[in-house]
Amino acid sequence: MVADLAPVYRYDQRGTGRSPWEGRHSLARHVDDLVELLDAWGVPEAVLIGHSYGTDLASRFCLTHPDRVAAMLLMCGPFVGDWRTGYRAERDRRMSAAQQERLRELENLPRRTEEQEVELLTLAWFTDHAGPERGWHWAAQGARRRRPINWAMNGELGSEGRVDPLEKHLAELHACLPARTELLGGADDPRPVSALASLALRLGLPLTRIEDAGHEPWLEQPDTVRAHLRRFVQGTVGAQA
Repeated sequence: MVADLAPVYRYDQRGTGRSPWEGRHSLARHVDDLVELLDAWGVPEAVLIGHSYGTDLASRFCLTHPDRVAAMLLMCGPFVGDWRTGYRAERDRRMSAAQQERLRELENLPRRTEEQEVELLTLAWFTDHAGPERGWHWAAQGARRRRPINWAMNGELGSEGRVDPLEKHLAELHACLPARTELLGGADDPRPVSALASLALRLGLPLTRIEDAGHEPWLEQPDTVRAHLRRFVQGTVGAQA
């Protein structure tokens, strides 16, 4: 969407995709990984665009290395405070009782077959989208493509995030944010967009809501997201030229 405007770097995080690794995960290690990557790419200062957990990672990177962040766009996160209560209620509302029960059954299995894993991920992800039918299609596709899921990494980073939540560092983050920082969220994300609105107020940041889109807004509203990304990157690159 923006590769013609500036060099774009994407990477599979440690322990995922084509970055196989086994060991203890920590937020600090993942921040250090990004530092090493930027150094290897010869990029002293970057425009960070993070999605979901990536928004938490980008924010923590900014806390420790603000001099390396030229601008930051945070998509569908970070969520702070008690957002999980609203998220779980909305997710359950979008599922039938049978789907909820089946998801619990699959989650409680000590081991899952390939088809059971695909079924679990599809059930867990389809509510992330605004439309249930399209959501099921995208979730089923993702359940076969985005594999394997590193459940250990998810649990370790999640546990550390609960012990040391980003919310504890918001005042510090506010002080070191680059001048060009924005939030973007899908209006129909089951994670409450009101939590993003509250964060925007606390950090003094603009928030763009993408209508008729959920947690992966580029799937449901690609043209709108593309236009927003291009405006953001062009504004940053143009300001630095």
